[in-house]
Amino acid sequence: MNLLIGGGDSGKSTLLHAIAMVFSPTNAAQVYETDYFNRSLDPGFVIEATVALPAEMELANFQQTLWPWEWDGREAVLPDRDQENANRDPVYIFRVRGTPELELVWEVVQPNMDAVALSTSLRRKVGVVRLANDDRNDRDLRLVTGSALDRLLSKGNLKARISAQVASVEVANAFTSEETKALKELDKVLRDAGLPHNLDVGLTSSQGLSIGALVGLLADKDGTALLVASWGAGTRRMTALQIAGAIEASTRLTVIDEIERGLEPYRIRQLLDAISSDTQQSFLTTHSPVVIAAARDAALWYMGGRIGRLHQDKVGRQQSRDPETFLSKVPIIAEGVTEVGFLRTLFRRVFTVQEHIYGIRIADGGGNEAMLGLLEALETAGITAAGFCDDEGKFAGRWQRLKSSAGPKLFQWSAGCLEENIIAHVPDEKLLSLAIDPDGVGGERLRTLADRLNIQSKEESEILNASGSYGALREVIISAATGDKGGASDERTAKEWSKHSQRWFKSIGGGVELCEKMIALGLWPKIEPEILPFINAICTAVGKPALAPGELTF
Repeated sequence: MNLLIGGGDSGKSTLLHAIAMVFSPTNAAQVYETDYFNRSLDPGFVIEATVALPAEMELANFQQTLWPWEWDGREAVLPDRDQENANRDPVYIFRVRGTPELELVWEVVQPNMDAVALSTSLRRKVGVVRLANDDRNDRDLRLVTGSALDRLLSKGNLKARISAQVASVEVANAFTSEETKALKELDKVLRDAGLPHNLDVGLTSSQGLSIGALVGLLADKDGTALLVASWGAGTRRMTALQIAGAIEASTRLTVIDEIERGLEPYRIRQLLDAISSDTQQSFLTTHSPVVIAAARDAALWYMGGRIGRLHQDKVGRQQSRDPETFLSKVPIIAEGVTEVGFLRTLFRRVFTVQEHIYGIRIADGGGNEAMLGLLEALETAGITAAGFCDDEGKFAGRWQRLKSSAGPKLFQWSAGCLEENIIAHVPDEKLLSLAIDPDGVGGERLRTLADRLNIQSKEESEILNASGSYGALREVIISAATGDKGGASDERTAKEWSKHSQRWFKSIGGGVELCEKMIALGLWPKIEPEILPFINAICTAVGKPALAPGELTF
């Protein structure tokens, strides 16, 4: 299963269309000038696919002799039986060309670079099932050539037998007397003119419209047989895939554009389970976080000017926890939940609206090292994500490489963590105000400070006296706010310190509180020089004017 994600008009649907065109089961596929690059017909276009075919396809029985290439793990190479790897997997190169005359030519490229015809019978044996994202995707529910229903049912000229049966229907029996009279009068006129006469009316197919196209799958709905093609989009899609799965085929490609269309989340999961349990190959696109979170067995690809692989070992956790990370215009990976709350509050002041209106997604990166791997994976795949993190003094080379690529969109404190850098600017006389939570209560936070200072009283005056100086008090507050267990006399004491300190700023709500305290205490002018380039990089990415120094006020 291959799941393609990316912004609108990035080429996902085009890629699915290209795959379906290479393996089109008929020669009736049409191309238009808009299918050509820059609408220029003269150069034409070429789509190639390197494929491995199962032995059950019995290629030797086809009229043309097809010679295999060899797969070296990355591409098709010339076979070399003298090499040690002479038993590498055989592959074939299928190609479809769009000519300047708006015609399609299907070919197999031989290892000597000759091209032989790629027959419809071979393409039909591969069997593409394509579900597009529009309302004209019921082809596989009708008996047209190459459809899933046609491949399932057409044994021994079924359409010819249906045509004969249809032709025998006495349509004239439905005529009124006036209509019969009009037909007889026409017959007389034609006879007198020496033209064909003895007229009757019957059912027949016309050029471009086969009898098979008129034969569709019916299903019972409250006692009435309804055409399945008239049911809901999700039901049509699920039914078409079930038909395809019932076909006895040695290989098959399933191509689905916007797999979530018309399906409730539970049916999306059912469909993904069915596709992932199938041994056949599938290519899917989506804009749904439900699909991304549920498709853990899929190879995840991102399209944004180029196509890149998002490797499960680095993105799997984020894929389950916050799949919208991969669907936003500007994903910001924050080191933890505190940073998420801090940035959401700050950006709502910058934009005056919620940040998601601009396509920004602020996501929890799960810690410093985890977000480093995630950012690397996103950058490799072509997703230009932003980041906001602490400096823990580790992996300096890797962080520097990311900063060189992302520029100011990757913010890392010059030293220390978020809490340290905010609390460092709090005026001495306001330090203990950090212990007061949004509800106006500070008992547990003050108790943490008293415990760390090894005193019984949690009165502010006693805490300040025990600290000895504002500088020492600041360090105790930073330790409590960050959950630092250093200096604890035993494991029990460390656990108590940690329990209370978690109620300071270690949550999304804590990050919101920390940002609001920064604003209330007038600290922004001191923080601005370091953070403003990051903010302006995000503004530029979403098309908002950059802020001048001092322009952002609270």
